[in-house]
Amino acid sequence: MSPSTPRRDPIREAHRQWSAHGWGDAADGMAMVTSLVRTTQLAMERIDAVLRPLELSFARYEVLQLLSFSSRGQMPMMKLGSLLQVHPTSVTSAVDRLERQGFVERLRGETDRRIVLASITDAGREVAARATDGLNRDVFAAPGLDHDRLVALTGLLRELRASGGDVVD
Repeated sequence: MSPSTPRRDPIREAHRQWSAHGWGDAADGMAMVTSLVRTTQLAMERIDAVLRPLELSFARYEVLQLLSFSSRGQMPMMKLGSLLQVHPTSVTSAVDRLERQGFVERLRGETDRRIVLASITDAGREVAARATDGLNRDVFAAPGLDHDRLVALTGLLRELRASGGDVVD
């Protein structure tokens, strides 16, 4: 164990402290939210280990995948933002970077020149495929839970997303 590794679960200790300070009614929720945040950090470390050598962030990878999944390899910038559930500024920033890297190009709509399309390049398809292979191998195929628990957790997270206003099936 390294010197920076805690000897006890800091989230469990925070739960204990929450209860001790009179916030017991919120302690379980605090522990759940804090656990989600920490789990996200751990997952992002694994994701970054795959994507960093390809000079991609997860946000830019998601843009490339959405474009590669589309029938024409392109889509309006506004639709990208909607599907990714991010602010238009975030999409613009990601596409700017992908464009500088040669993975995406911007085009104008054929019927409405006001529409800006993001279009994946051959280099973008290639790097997206390499990233997907790495993520499937090193992250998605073995996320740390057995299949039944993985499916159960995904269902619980779907409920949380729905309670936050996400559209879920």
